[in-house]
Amino acid sequence: MKNNQTSFPHYGVVAVLTAAACLSACVVQERVYSPPPPPRYSPPPPPPPAAYDEPAGDIEVRATQPPPPLPDYEQPPCPEDGYLWTPGYWHWSGSDYYWVPGTWVQPPRVGVLWTPGYWAFVGGAYGWHAGYWGPHVGFYGGVNYGYGYVGVGYVGGRWDGDRYHYNTSVNNVNTTVIHNTYNQTVVNNITVNKVSYNGGSGGVAAAPSAQERVALREQHVAPTPMQREHVQEAARNPALAAQANGGHPAIAATPRPAAFNGPGVVGARGAAAPPPRAPMAGGSPRQPPAAAPGPGQPNGAPNGARPPAPGQANAARVPPAAAGGQPYGGRPQAYGGRPPGQPGAPQAAAQSRPPGQPAAAQHPQQRKAPPEGKKPDREHDR
Repeated sequence: MKNNQTSFPHYGVVAVLTAAACLSACVVQERVYSPPPPPRYSPPPPPPPAAYDEPAGDIEVRATQPPPPLPDYEQPPCPEDGYLWTPGYWHWSGSDYYWVPGTWVQPPRVGVLWTPGYWAFVGGAYGWHAGYWGPHVGFYGGVNYGYGYVGVGYVGGRWDGDRYHYNTSVNNVNTTVIHNTYNQTVVNNITVNKVSYNGGSGGVAAAPSAQERVALREQHVAPTPMQREHVQEAARNPALAAQANGGHPAIAATPRPAAFNGPGVVGARGAAAPPPRAPMAGGSPRQPPAAAPGPGQPNGAPNGARPPAPGQANAARVPPAAAGGQPYGGRPQAYGGRPPGQPGAPQAAAQSRPPGQPAAAQHPQQRKAPPEGKKPDREHDR
């Protein structure tokens, strides 16, 4: 009995501990779970920006590849007072670039200057921003076109009242004929290269200044009709395509717009000479008349010209650029000759003979000279 009484307190302690354990277990099971926090939004990285924020509506033509480097060429002389220089550039035909030669043009009115067009990489493509006339030279992509267009502004000349004055340090001007000139040294702080576009991989990294943005909002004048004809003439000329000339056009600059032949036309350095164009009689694109025979030239061959080899007379009349079916300059039959084998083809070879061969037999109706000592029949009949 005594033993049971003494052990009773132990049972009480065990019961208390058991109850406490149950209570603690109940507390653990009654945990409150809060919802997980929402995931953080990470916006995608922005696309690489263009060289500057330009108006999209200003783009005239889009190309899928960058234009070739600018060719190196000499500026032709200014043809006469009042002409302003417009640099050459690469234009896009839809499948290839072609060179629009630099040229001297008459401005549409007094007091305006030319802002050249330029290519700029925007939105994954190369967009062409056309040039324009205005009271100030605006932004043209930072492209160094040369001859006063050093990438920023223009240092080749200025207006003084109604007369334009030329800076002879960068322009080819005959000062004995044109007297409204000055000579101001141009310090070019821009790296001189031949890059022909703005932005993108390898392009010029330039943005318009505040002054150039103001010029962009000024009243502009579109290119003149002669300038548009100049571009159209370049597009029709297969020799100016970049794939044909390898980036070195034979007609790089002209003294006047749309005049791709004649004195003063210059080619790019490293370019092949352009094929000559035959003169046109009476303005008609037909075969030019044969020149009078020179001393020692057989059968009317022009002075200084060698007679064609046998079987090569007609082939010599075909210019190199006409091998693809279109004569140089884009005008059909500009040389006047029909393809060999067609009716009416020139037969110059039939009238020429190699040196040393006897002359062909005379026509049977031609009267022969009487033997020496014998009078002609008409005198004998008298």
